[in-house]
Amino acid sequence: MRRDRYVPQEPPYLLYALLGASLAMNLYMVVDRDDATSPDAPVAVLTTPSSETAFAEQAPASLVAAVQAPQAPPPVPAAAPQVLTPTPEPTPAIDRGGYSLLSADVSHSLARTVQGQAGDDADVLTAVFSRIFMWDLDLRRDVQRGDELAMVHGPGVDAANPDLPVATYKSNKLRRTLRAYQYRAPGDSHVSYWDQDGVEVPRRLVGGPIEDYAQITSLLKDRPNHHGIDFKADVGTDVISPKAGTVTRVNWNTRANGGCVEVRYADGTLARFLHLSDSRVKAGQHVAAGQTIALSGNSGNSTAPHLHYELSRGKRYLDPLDYHGTVRRRLEESALPAFRREVARLDGLLGESFASRY
Repeated sequence: MRRDRYVPQEPPYLLYALLGASLAMNLYMVVDRDDATSPDAPVAVLTTPSSETAFAEQAPASLVAAVQAPQAPPPVPAAAPQVLTPTPEPTPAIDRGGYSLLSADVSHSLARTVQGQAGDDADVLTAVFSRIFMWDLDLRRDVQRGDELAMVHGPGVDAANPDLPVATYKSNKLRRTLRAYQYRAPGDSHVSYWDQDGVEVPRRLVGGPIEDYAQITSLLKDRPNHHGIDFKADVGTDVISPKAGTVTRVNWNTRANGGCVEVRYADGTLARFLHLSDSRVKAGQHVAAGQTIALSGNSGNSTAPHLHYELSRGKRYLDPLDYHGTVRRRLEESALPAFRREVARLDGLLGESFASRY
């Protein structure tokens, strides 16, 4: 056995102390971990400043508050308020009592404009409408694109003569709206057309050949081969000589003229009265102004009862409107209240078309 190896003389107390301390530390750590995981264990507060704490100590309060405040979710844009468009009240239907409304902007000629609205009835409606306004409009030259027309129409005495109780025409050339209301003036046998002020729309000859007629339906200038004017009148209506003169012939060329009388006025003008039902004079007879010389009819080349009246000197035809002159009647004051009530009624038949356009 070697004798040079170190042999302690006393027990190693220092080593024992270190080992005991190590064992105690391990036991403490085990016990402390169990307590920390217990539900009732207090939360440990770290005293070492974190990066957030350091930032809070150095940054302005407003910025700190902005950073530390909980971030709210971005606002949801408010939905736009729903605007409810009120449902318009339905326009009550107008009871026109069997009549129809035709309302249109003029796009071509008057005939083509009406054709686009009325179809098979266009020709007769155009003819009647034209006869109403021919006194103020030259229907070949004054009608312009953009003019506006309206009429209320219904069945008349026959298919060729529909009834138009009210009609309007807005003329760009004249810069005004023409209106025509059907009304029978006190003492008249027939209705006529009057404007809104009670002035008659058609003109009347001064001292013409017939007094009791419904309408002048055709003028000298309406067509090339028409040499006079036509008065729509019942068969058997008195025809008078407007001026004193001498009867030159009676009933010639009756196939075309029907019953007819020719009178030479004192100034040399020849006056012819055609399509008569009867004559009351003989050739060579002198007649006075205003004397009845015949009765109107529907004879010869005629399609409806009327009187054809024409004037000539030599080979030149004269326009009776220029020869006689014309006048427009005005309703008497006593007739205006009833007339205005009728105007209001007829405007009601036009309805919104009239109100919106005129």
